[in-house]
Amino acid sequence: MISRLSLRALTLGALLLTSAASALAAPCGTGPFETWLEDFKKEAAAKGIAASAIQAGLSGVTLDKSVLARDHSQKVFNQTFEEFSGRMIPPRLTRGANMLKQYGSVLGRIEQAYGVPGEVLVAIWGLETDFGVNIGKFPTLRSLATLAYDCRRTDLFKAELMDALRIVERGDIAPQDLRGAWAGEIGQTQFMPSSYIKFAVDFDSNGRRDLLRSPPDVLASTANFLAGHGWQRGKDWEPGSANFAAIKEWNKSEVYAKTIAHFATQLSRAP
Repeated sequence: MISRLSLRALTLGALLLTSAASALAAPCGTGPFETWLEDFKKEAAAKGIAASAIQAGLSGVTLDKSVLARDHSQKVFNQTFEEFSGRMIPPRLTRGANMLKQYGSVLGRIEQAYGVPGEVLVAIWGLETDFGVNIGKFPTLRSLATLAYDCRRTDLFKAELMDALRIVERGDIAPQDLRGAWAGEIGQTQFMPSSYIKFAVDFDSNGRRDLLRSPPDVLASTANFLAGHGWQRGKDWEPGSANFAAIKEWNKSEVYAKTIAHFATQLSRAP
C-alpha cells in the first residue's frame, strides 16, 4: 500500500515531469526549423520515447515546403455523392470483387474477430489506395515534422509525430520505410499514426503490425478501428444506421462515408 506521504511525493514528481516537458516544448514556426526540431527531440525524450527511435526517426529530417503548400491550398470538398461515387466505384468494382475472393478466408476470420464484413473493409481499401497500389510517397516523419513546425495545427501534428516515433520504437516499420500521404497518413488504408498506435493489429502473427505490406494486418486493423468506434455485428451499414455512424468515424465526410457504404453494398451483390 502507498502511504499518503509517498503518494504526495509521486504527485509532486509527476508535476515536475510535466513542468519539465512543458519547458522543453518546441514553439511553432518562431525560428529555424532545425532549432525547433532539436527542441522537439528533447520533448520526445521527456515523454519517454527511446533515444534510439528519436535518432533513427529524426536525424537529417528537413522542412518540406511542398507539404506546407499542399496544406495551405486545401480546397473544400464539394462533389456530390453521385459525382464522387460515380467516379470512384465503377473502376474499382471488379478488382474489389476479386479481392473479396482472394482474401475470403482472412476476411472471414476478421469478421469472426471484429464483426465487420469483408465488403466494408474491401470498399475502404479500394477507395483509400486502390487496394494498396497508391499508398503515397511522402516520408511520413518529414511531413509530420513540417506540419508540426507550422503554426496552423501544431499540437495535432506534434502528437502525431510522437506517435510516428512510437511506431518506429516498437519495431513495426523502419523509419526509412515510413512513407504515405502528404499529411502523414500511413499504409494501405491510410491510418494516422495515432490510430495506428491504437488500432493496428498483427493479424498475420509475424511480430509486427505492418500496414504497409501485410493485407491481413491492414484489413484486420481497419476492422478493429470500426469495432472501436461502435460497429455492431450483424447489422447493416446503410446511411442512418449505427454502423454508418461508425463509417463516418473513419471519414467524417457524408459523401465519402456514403460512397464506402454504397461500394460495400455493391460488393455484397457481386457474383
